Amino acid sequence: MKKKRKFLTWLIMLVMILTTVSGCGSSGIDTSSVTASSEKEVEITEPPTPTPTATPTATSTPTPTPTATPTPEPTPESGDMAVHFLDVGQGLSILVQSGGQNLVYDGGDRGASSFVVSYLQQQHIDTIDYLIASHYDEDHIAGLVGCLNAFDVETVIGPNDDKDTQIYQSFLAGVSAQGLSVQYPAVGQEYEFGTGSFTVLAPSTISSSDDNANSVVIKLENGENSFIFTGDADNESESAMCSSGIDISCDVLSVGHHGSATATSWDFLEKTVPEFAVISCGAGNSYGHPDKDTMDKLQSMGIQVFRTDKQGTIIALSNGTDISWNQGPCNEYSPGDSGDSGTQPQVTTPQTIQEPVDTGGGIVWLSETGSKYHSIPDCGRMNPNRATKTTRDIAESQGYEACKKCW
Repeated sequence: MKKKRKFLTWLIMLVMILTTVSGCGSSGIDTSSVTASSEKEVEITEPPTPTPTATPTATSTPTPTPTATPTPEPTPESGDMAVHFLDVGQGLSILVQSGGQNLVYDGGDRGASSFVVSYLQQQHIDTIDYLIASHYDEDHIAGLVGCLNAFDVETVIGPNDDKDTQIYQSFLAGVSAQGLSVQYPAVGQEYEFGTGSFTVLAPSTISSSDDNANSVVIKLENGENSFIFTGDADNESESAMCSSGIDISCDVLSVGHHGSATATSWDFLEKTVPEFAVISCGAGNSYGHPDKDTMDKLQSMGIQVFRTDKQGTIIALSNGTDISWNQGPCNEYSPGDSGDSGTQPQVTTPQTIQEPVDTGGGIVWLSETGSKYHSIPDCGRMNPNRATKTTRDIAESQGYEACKKCW
């Protein structure tokens, strides 16, 4: 019995062992399908691997080099200087841009103030390095008051001539609000500007009776090119400039006092000998500017003319060697008043002039000013009506030298 029970016990154990071994071989569940299902779930629930563009790296977005201020955009060519003669009607306003700096010479009258400010903004200007008031008449400084209110200004220049006018007080208030005071430079003082510089030519004295005579006149230079801005300087101021000892020759002359006969004397033209003249005046203005006397002189000397009343805003671009323009000269020499017959005396009868006796050296011509003698009476910018005929021997005995252009 015991043996039988023992046999049954072993039999049961054998069955259990066989069952266990069989279970290890196969459980009845497809493990391969579980693995596949698990892998599929991972693919669905896990977020996609980020691409390089989603998370920028040091190579895809370079770190900018730290600088105090952004590097300004370069000018079209190194050494360029742009001179804008703005069309402000019966007034004057000139903008000069060079080497990232800006200079404003006069600003026109009240009616032009918003135009001047808008024009400067269109040039992306936020700072005016030099703001120059030639003098304190409204048609020259009203627009400067607008500029003082609209832009940061570094330096203000004007004549030492206090005025009891509302526009002058507004100008001073604008200067004071900038934390500045007006500088009154002496004749000959030089300022660096952009790729060039400018020199003060006038006024040498301050008149108590003539505001125009107190105009600050400057000569702007860029390499071999030069411009003279005269404001409303009159003949007396021009005479002082001619005798100052400063070289006042120029390529471009901004004609004084809108072309009035009170400026642009023969002496001044023969000293400055400009190739181009720019006249800023309003079309149909009540003053009749420019005057016939002035236009006759410019035409007589063959000076090419630009006029804002005929051509609008005029722009000159200097590269230090040549000057180009946004338009050609109009060379319109007619006066603003068609009835202007001029104030210069007209010669109605021929004058008897004693001819010099040639002793063998030949006949030469002397300009009214200058140190050269010429073979012709209209060499360069000479005024033939003011040239003097003499002999070469006499000219050389007086210290004159031969002109290299015509001799």
